[in-house]
Amino acid sequence: MKDGTGDDIRIRHLDARAPDFDAGLRRLLAAARPAAEVVATARAIVEDVRRRGDAALMEHTRRLDRHAVAAPADLEIPPRRFRAALEEIPSESRAALEQAAERIRAHHRRQRLESWRYRDEQGVVLGEKVAPLERVGVYVPGGRAAYPSSVLMNVLPARVAEVGQVVMVVPAREGGHDPLVLAAAAIAGVDRGFAVGGAQAVAALAYGTATVPRVDKIVGPGNAYVAAAKQLVYGEVGIDLLAGPSEVLVICDGDADPEWVAMDLCAQAEHDEDARAILISPEESQLQSVRQALQRRLPELERADIIRVALQRHGLTIQARDLREAVAVANRIAPEHLQLAVADPESLLEDVRNAGAIFLGHYSAEVLGDYCAGPNHVLPTGGSARFASPLGVYDFQKRSSLIRCDRASGAFLGGLAALLAHGEGLTAHARAAELRVAGARRERPETSGRD
Repeated sequence: MKDGTGDDIRIRHLDARAPDFDAGLRRLLAAARPAAEVVATARAIVEDVRRRGDAALMEHTRRLDRHAVAAPADLEIPPRRFRAALEEIPSESRAALEQAAERIRAHHRRQRLESWRYRDEQGVVLGEKVAPLERVGVYVPGGRAAYPSSVLMNVLPARVAEVGQVVMVVPAREGGHDPLVLAAAAIAGVDRGFAVGGAQAVAALAYGTATVPRVDKIVGPGNAYVAAAKQLVYGEVGIDLLAGPSEVLVICDGDADPEWVAMDLCAQAEHDEDARAILISPEESQLQSVRQALQRRLPELERADIIRVALQRHGLTIQARDLREAVAVANRIAPEHLQLAVADPESLLEDVRNAGAIFLGHYSAEVLGDYCAGPNHVLPTGGSARFASPLGVYDFQKRSSLIRCDRASGAFLGGLAALLAHGEGLTAHARAAELRVAGARRERPETSGRD
């Protein structure tokens, strides 16, 4: 297929009815592991920042971000710059950011977990104490594009959770910052910001330096070096997920507008050359119509070169027997974004098991979820939607179990625990439980009472 520039757009195609479909799909979806050189580079940077702190952070920032910093204090973005950017951006941009923020905030308020207790039949008080994390670090990408939406999506759930302090790191693009990113930081409520990026920013957040405070958890997507660094520091701090390239899977019927579907695929593919765009339909004519629409539309787009490479590397069309089979294939792929561009999406929803976010119907474009629908756009990628969920308020809260026994219930549980501990050969465990049983027998009932 020609894209109008003389170059063929070669998008792979599979037929779910073919005997070799399963093997072909497995090959195309094989999880790409971080390149050994990426991991090695990230490890070296992380260790350097851990050992040398600000000195290493400044050195890597100068070299990799091309941001000239003379002193550690130059790394910090003063909060007044957030507020100034908010006042300086166009009024329509500010209004859009504020409206998106309120939608995101309202959605995430529904996710808040609360502490709870109950007393069981034996009188044991059980429950959970829910508390916010004390300090979190938010990584905001800043390579080829600026992402104020990432600021909103990562910071606002932390604020709804009542995290004590939110620290943002964002690479300075050759010394500068996008004003929309800074304005979004003001709207979302970032406490402190630092002009650092890459693996060095992750290391600084994980271990702390004299300038950058150590955090309890790091969230936010980044490039391969950021993902590798997050994996390396996991355990020292918590992380949200290991984000891979962005991906969309569109299931469409014969009623879907090919122009709309083509642009949905392009929207995902323009993130970077590793983005994945997949289309499944039982209608061969629809697949062909979307391909033709891609041919017409691609030359009009500013990031056409990136989209073309992404489609040729990772684009895929699949012909299914019917829509049910299309959903079954989608469950195997477990995409980050799943669009059900069909006349009756609700009829398919119950069968969907694996997807980060599900968009129902022709008007529910995936890009709406990227910016302003309300649910979080930080989603599991690379098939991890089989076991992972979108970023949410619960990622910024921690739970502690509560157990409270009085004399009678302590004796009851002590007897059970002692039997089980003896069965495991753990004598000290058994003795600790038996002491409670013996103590309850010695204590006079009329003086005990309930806790």
